[in-house]
Amino acid sequence: MTTSDMGTGDVDPEVRQELARLRDSIDNIDAAVVHLLAERFKATQQVGRLKAVHQLPPADPAREARQIERLRRLAENAKLDPAFAEKFLNFIIAEVIRHHERIAEDTANGQQPEA
Repeated sequence: MTTSDMGTGDVDPEVRQELARLRDSIDNIDAAVVHLLAERFKATQQVGRLKAVHQLPPADPAREARQIERLRRLAENAKLDPAFAEKFLNFIIAEVIRHHERIAEDTANGQQPEA
């Protein structure tokens, strides 16, 4: 929801203004998250291509476990629920593995993986 989606009922104008300010901040953070995820996926696509060319498996369970533990520590330090952070990273890892499997399949079939 953006600030333009707020109703105009009997809400104090100062409250409405503060909600708008906070929601604008959330919108900016959401945009940054999307851009950071895009950059992350660009890097993981490069990893997937490298793995495919060298016939390495799409998944690396040991690295994934280290990354999850690392992210849980970062979450704790940031006062973010570590279980939420782990679920979020697991979702991302699953998507990365799916991409790596597709890249490996394309490479094995003689297709040039997408850039």
